[in-house]
Amino acid sequence: MALILPVQGKHPQIAKNCFIAPNATIVGEVSMGEECSVWFNAVIRGDVHFIKMGNRVNVQDGAIIHCTYLKSPTTIGNNVSIGHNAMVHGCTIHDNVLIGMGSIVMDRCEIHSNSIIAAGAVVLEGTIVEAGSIYAGVPAKKVKDVSEETIHNEINRISANYVKYASWFSENNDTPTK
Repeated sequence: MALILPVQGKHPQIAKNCFIAPNATIVGEVSMGEECSVWFNAVIRGDVHFIKMGNRVNVQDGAIIHCTYLKSPTTIGNNVSIGHNAMVHGCTIHDNVLIGMGSIVMDRCEIHSNSIIAAGAVVLEGTIVEAGSIYAGVPAKKVKDVSEETIHNEINRISANYVKYASWFSENNDTPTK
């Protein structure tokens, strides 16, 4: 069963139709909107500041979401995918964003809507990612604009797929959902 714990009297708030994998960890001041999913070995630690997630956010296997003590909370909009083994730390991610596998988004970054952070990218502290752009590399830099086709075929498709994948667990298995 998933590890869901309060910290200093602050309990995670998880919408009823979210999927939480049995070995995921969610602690402290975390709020999750509708149709979110937290996958195997993912960790969401709202112990030192708050984490607020919108609707249809998927936190894929091994991803970590954290903050900086009393300084940098993490806010994630709607329709956001956090890729496998990504790290999102003390930043703001707006709606319709794909954070690629193994990427790192550091404190005080702001990732504007309809953007993609490429797999393995490192978005340095305080970086502002333009709306509708793709950032890649170490350190991450803008490499091109996101087309409407990419928004539909990648950002929206992946988010919708994870809502579907989560439904497989709630319909067919004894895996707990919250």
